[in-house]
Amino acid sequence: MSLKRGVAQTGFLVLSALCVGLLPAPAGAQAVRSDSQSDSEPALYTHVPTVPRTPSDYRAISPDGRLRWFTRATIGPKSLVGGLLSSGIGTAADFPHEYGTHWSGFGQRYGMRLTGISTGNAIEAGMGAIWGEDPRYFRTVNQPFPAQLRNAVDLTFRAYRPDGERHLAYARFLAILGNNFLSNEWRVPSEANWQHAMIRSGEGFGARFLSDAVNEFLPPIWKKLHHHDDRFAQGP
Repeated sequence: MSLKRGVAQTGFLVLSALCVGLLPAPAGAQAVRSDSQSDSEPALYTHVPTVPRTPSDYRAISPDGRLRWFTRATIGPKSLVGGLLSSGIGTAADFPHEYGTHWSGFGQRYGMRLTGISTGNAIEAGMGAIWGEDPRYFRTVNQPFPAQLRNAVDLTFRAYRPDGERHLAYARFLAILGNNFLSNEWRVPSEANWQHAMIRSGEGFGARFLSDAVNEFLPPIWKKLHHHDDRFAQGP
């Protein structure tokens, strides 16, 4: 690794973080309301909060909650399974070719992805704490499919702040872009360039949307299946 290049990358991240912290929040960013949300609905996913009805109903994430989010997002079931899938596909396609198509290549790909995920999540959780950006996903309740889809897309690029409103997720952009460009320092030569860093950044936002979609759509499906199993067990 070039010391000069490493210092430049680190300086870029620090400068970007300082600039982002000074940018004004976008105007008109309103929290999505879930007027049909039921207070008595069972907590299917206790770690996935529901969309607050009004900004005053929002409860900011605590330091402990931020640490739990980092742990779950880094080594939780979804992240680990995603790593298995992406590493398996990369091994089958022999990309990057320096790792090869054997088990050790699979392990190297998995380790590289886990390093990137942990670095990105650390940046998002740490930098976001400075201006109160909430990294959690907030799911809707009893909403039609279009509203659910809009919520998943919106919270891929925006996040709540202490005022209970949604703003552009500056820390997330910094984390995804900064992590993927910084990781060029320790990646194999065939993917250690700005073009691949931009591709990985796009994939990072895509993966975030898929994670949000799971959090949005799986709980109601799980609820319906659970109720169906209960009726089946009780009989006619």
